[in-house]
Order: sequence, then structure tokens, then C-alpha cells
Amino acid sequence: MKLDSMKESVESLWHSLAEGWQHLRQSAASALTHFHTGSATSAPSRQEVDDLTYLPGHAWSMLGGDVFEDGKRLVVRLEVPGMEKKDFAIEVLDKTLVVTGEKRFQRESSEGRWQVVQCAYGSFRREIPLTAEVLLDAAQATYHNGVLRIELPKAEPGALRSRSIPVH
Repeated sequence: MKLDSMKESVESLWHSLAEGWQHLRQSAASALTHFHTGSATSAPSRQEVDDLTYLPGHAWSMLGGDVFEDGKRLVVRLEVPGMEKKDFAIEVLDKTLVVTGEKRFQRESSEGRWQVVQCAYGSFRREIPLTAEVLLDAAQATYHNGVLRIELPKAEPGALRSRSIPVH
């Protein structure tokens, strides 16, 4: 009986881990974003970082987000800390919200070495499918405390389908 109980516990644990891993993969797939480093990013070189896993130019990060919909609007929230509102460009192309930006590295003012660099730096592009037609002329975007919030009022079918949205 003891062996059967242990086998059941191991199978339950394995099922739980497999289910958790599958959920993480599915929910993270759209949030995983590639950052393209360039000279303007000013990320540290490989020689300035002690972390052996640090690979400059190969940055990936999770840009977590939420999409809320009610009868009148779609609201998209993206967590993008460490940026300024001028660093974003937002546009709607057909039924896709496209957010591009560049996160720049902030250097310390004293001499020293980086032990760990886990944040991603560089330019990125994040695409969020929209589930409804939106009124682009009434769209608004704000950036506060590291959260970019884009509110898109719903439109009647056949409305304007392309426009840039300034960040306030």
C-alpha cells in the first residue's frame, strides 16, 4: 500500500508541475518580448559584467500586460518600468495595437563592475490583437508609475482603422 501511495503522490506532483508549466508557457508566450540593443541603449559590454549568463544584444524580457473590455471600450495596460513617456510610439494597424519603444540603460556615476544584469534594454515592439473595432480619434494613452495605459473606445464597424496615439 505504501508504494501505491507514493506512486500516486509522485503522479499528482508531476501532473501539477506539467499543468503549471503549460499555463506559464501559454500566458507568457505573448508577453515575452525581444529587445534589440543598439549604441543608443548604452548597455554594459560583456567585459563590464561578472554574470556569466549576461549576453549583450540577446535581451528578452516579459512585458506583462492586461486587456480589459466592457461595452464601451478596450483598455490595455503594459508594465514597462524605467522608461519615459517620450520613449513610446503607439499605433493601431487594422485590428492590432502596436507599442514600440526603447529602454535605455542608466549607468552608475561611480567606478565599479556590474555583478548581475537581468533587465532587458534596447528597442522593442509589442503587438496586442484587438477584439473589437475602436474609435481611434478618441483613443488616449497615459504612462504613470511604470504602467502604460491605453484606452480605446469601441467604434461601429467600418470606422477609421489606422492612427498613431500620443502618450500624455
